Amino acid sequence: MRILFAFENVLPSAEADAEVFTATARYLSRLVDGAALHLPFDKGADPTAIEALAGLAVVRARAPLNPAALRHVACGLTIARRPEVRAADLIYTRNLWVAWNALRAGQRVAFDHYRPWPDQIPPLQPWLLRLMSHPHFLVHICHSDYTRGKYLALGVPAEKLACIHNGFEPARFAAPIPAAAAKALLGIPPGRKTVVYTGRINHKKGLHLMVEAARRLSDLLFILVGSYGEGPIEAMARGVPNVRVVPFQPEAALAPYVFAADVLMIPPSLQPLATFGSTVLPLKLFFYLASGRPVLAGETPEVREVLQHGRNAWLCPPDRIEALVEGLTRLTTDADLAARLATSAGEDSRGLTWASRAGRIAALLERRLAATPPAPVRWDPARSAGWRGQSARWLLHLLRTRSWVMPPERLVQAQARPPAE
Repeated sequence: MRILFAFENVLPSAEADAEVFTATARYLSRLVDGAALHLPFDKGADPTAIEALAGLAVVRARAPLNPAALRHVACGLTIARRPEVRAADLIYTRNLWVAWNALRAGQRVAFDHYRPWPDQIPPLQPWLLRLMSHPHFLVHICHSDYTRGKYLALGVPAEKLACIHNGFEPARFAAPIPAAAAKALLGIPPGRKTVVYTGRINHKKGLHLMVEAARRLSDLLFILVGSYGEGPIEAMARGVPNVRVVPFQPEAALAPYVFAADVLMIPPSLQPLATFGSTVLPLKLFFYLASGRPVLAGETPEVREVLQHGRNAWLCPPDRIEALVEGLTRLTTDADLAARLATSAGEDSRGLTWASRAGRIAALLERRLAATPPAPVRWDPARSAGWRGQSARWLLHLLRTRSWVMPPERLVQAQARPPAE
């Protein structure tokens, strides 16, 4: 099996999509007969340096680096002209436009993405069904059962959908730092309990809950790592003495913050999924599991696929500050509970590495290449009225908010309801 991986963004990149795609490509390339990565880079750049960064051979995409929209369009339009496309058994991409153009060129396609596009951009539904019902469309590798369910509801054949969760790189924990030593490196007083978040700091992550919890738990130190400058969360945290906001840190510099944590937090909020649609099973969850620290997160639909309350994490009802305060209090005062959750999480993480993900994908692709494609599914005209209504609501949402992503109605309604007494 020979794979041409197609990535439309520029490397190096600190974005989660780059980590997911390049890590999967790097490990998957070791399990197949041949692999290369098609991506945009400067004509005068040294391909050897880019190959060392990516971990596999590269093929330069015929696309300008800027603006980004033109780069994405050009990556799709020009990929079919490359001889490497004809030599590959399949194109592996996270870009719908690239997938469509590869299919038009007669190539087979595997698509790997986390977003539930049928819900988030309803006007795409007929086209998505047509794309994924194409005989040469092998499989959509969804990052969650939550997303897979949205495509099943659209009518995409079950054989063409697979949930394979993301992973982490075990080398990140090759040299663990004792908690006391990590706190000393960061200037944290001995014995001070810490709650740590790592990732992009912005209003879309539910981090307002973390700052509000800090106001109520003055004995804990809250550390938010990943600031890109002055924003609403940074402004909210200003004047809260037990909140420390840290600028974005490269991966190699994150270890002291992770090992200094008494609790690692994924803010327990529906906002990332229901309001902004930008996060489905956050990537940090997987390396948090392997950290040896207890994890606190929200009891949201996709998180429950990996985390179970009281077994490998502490899960709070979303957007309930009282529940969050209670959970943090339990995890920072009950050492036995914290240790038990961290131990179970570490055991679960052994099957959630990038290498194990690549192994599952390689086996899946072999099966799909050998299988007879299911009959194409056509758009049911009876669905058109509901689809038009969804599309109209999406257009109003776009005009009102200037956001292309429409939040799922059921979750928005759940978020709007007052908590039960």
